[in-house]
Amino acid sequence: MSKVRLIFSEAWSSISANISTSFAATITVLISMFLLGLFIALGTWVLSYSNHVKRELVVHVYAATGTNQPTQAQEYQVGQRLRNDSRVKLVTFVSKEAAFKSEQKKMPLLYANVPSNPLPDSWIVKLKNPNDSPKLGREIQAQVHNPAQKALWPGVNDVKWGDKTTKRVLTVAEVISIVFLVAIVLLVTASTLLIANTIRLSIFARRREIEVMKLVGATNWFVRGPFMLEGLLQGLVGSIFAVILLVLGKSVALPSILGHLHSTSDVHALPFTVNALALVAAGLLLGAAGSGFTLRRFLQV
Repeated sequence: MSKVRLIFSEAWSSISANISTSFAATITVLISMFLLGLFIALGTWVLSYSNHVKRELVVHVYAATGTNQPTQAQEYQVGQRLRNDSRVKLVTFVSKEAAFKSEQKKMPLLYANVPSNPLPDSWIVKLKNPNDSPKLGREIQAQVHNPAQKALWPGVNDVKWGDKTTKRVLTVAEVISIVFLVAIVLLVTASTLLIANTIRLSIFARRREIEVMKLVGATNWFVRGPFMLEGLLQGLVGSIFAVILLVLGKSVALPSILGHLHSTSDVHALPFTVNALALVAAGLLLGAAGSGFTLRRFLQV
């Protein structure tokens, strides 16, 4: 207990004697943790939205119209063939009447004077893995236009899967994931270096004291303890204030921002409680790591 009290008293003496550097380290943690928390919230929301968009990617299989329109038996055959594909999650048949009513609701003026229904029957194919949409679409399209395999898809005239849109969505989702991970690593690394450099000033001012303690037989952990505790306190205080700022931002700015964003029930950021706990843990870890790494060179006496 006496050693613990000594470590705490040494840490408090260091903070009291070096208020400016302690304040600078705390502000560094505050800014770093605030930016990290903001980026985690924004990054996880964007990732969730990109996953939502990916889930909306489907393959449209269109039946022929006119004299080549398939029979009910042929339409059933096509639907069963699609459902038997292991990559397919759900197949929905849309009659041309239902398609006409849907388009008429979207564009009433355009469809108001249409004399007859030009739309075909179709199947909307939703896949288990949205990344398979282009592959399945190309496979069906190749078989439909191949005379030797056309019988596999009786009455099917065309296949659409939004080739350009699908490619763009999948590319953007992948880029967002990579950028999110890289930014988190860079921000954490920069925060550690900033904290380490700030705490180094306090340690440098007491380097003679550290050398004397080492020469009289103090262990590395005994010397390291007060400085790591100092870093922990600075990290804790900085991260708590960062969480407070995020709470204020969540209460004041977020409602006005969400009003301009397209959001659904399955699009959400990381829960705020989890984000706050992660920031406090990261602040403690960065404060201790910054102190510990900086002390290594001064302990080599």
